[in-house]
Amino acid sequence: MTESLPEFPNDVADGDVVDPDELATDLVVVTGLSGGGRSTVARALENVGFYVVDNLPQALMLDMAQLAFQAGGAARRTAMVLDVRSRAFSTDLAGAVRALKERGFSPRVVFVDADDEVLIRRFESVRRSHPLQGDGRLADGIAAERKLLEEAREQADVIIDTSHLNVNQLRRRVEELFGGEDVRRLRITVLSFGFKYGLPPDADYVLDARFLPNPFWVPELRDHTGLEEAVSKYVLDQEGADRFVSTYAGLVASTAPGFEREGKRYLTVAVGCTGGKHRSVAIAEELTAQLRDMRLAAHASHRDLGRE
Repeated sequence: MTESLPEFPNDVADGDVVDPDELATDLVVVTGLSGGGRSTVARALENVGFYVVDNLPQALMLDMAQLAFQAGGAARRTAMVLDVRSRAFSTDLAGAVRALKERGFSPRVVFVDADDEVLIRRFESVRRSHPLQGDGRLADGIAAERKLLEEAREQADVIIDTSHLNVNQLRRRVEELFGGEDVRRLRITVLSFGFKYGLPPDADYVLDARFLPNPFWVPELRDHTGLEEAVSKYVLDQEGADRFVSTYAGLVASTAPGFEREGKRYLTVAVGCTGGKHRSVAIAEELTAQLRDMRLAAHASHRDLGRE
């Protein structure tokens, strides 16, 4: 038996006002000029946890908001992207937003804009015509769209002029507005592995701990793992181990801000030894601890532990 979705409050009639606290749904409506950066805004909203519906017909905005409320969970943060490619697009975006507010929702409208000259260069660079251009020039299509979206721009809560923003700068701007600090932080996975099982394909850094003596050859340690204190102490007490960990902790910490600026949200630091049981596990745990001491969001994972 499948679990049914909770019903939209049945004591609310069409047009009645609902307490926004009862509808704890975070709605963002994204519109603006073609070529202005709507797709980049949509991807940035996805990065910060929004469920994004692209090219949504304007007539379905209220239905989509109600579905988001009913679904709960991640759908409670929903972004609806509207543009003139939708056959149902009309100029009354303000009316559609007003209808949402009358049902208790609090949508935030984001309008992306750019100078005409910039929009023309962007369309020419990808060799695409404007959706409203018809048989005319690019400038004619842009002018027609500006006229169509004039009221929507006036009613917007946030206007983002992308004329002088690159993709990364626009993404950061959206994350600053809607993400919160925790969402924008780089998340680091320190992954131990065994070289004999192959390199992790998603590794950004690969560290080789095989220069350290192998606890496998110590009878009393062979059957234990790097998660246990005796093995960990044996590994970390070896000459060069402490400097190895601290050097790479410093490297990761120094590059983390750059990765964040470039939009990378997940970084994998792979630490390998022969079988992924002793040295790599102990090193990964210690490296994770040092990264956390540096206020980085790091956690350890052990891919091959238990395979031997």
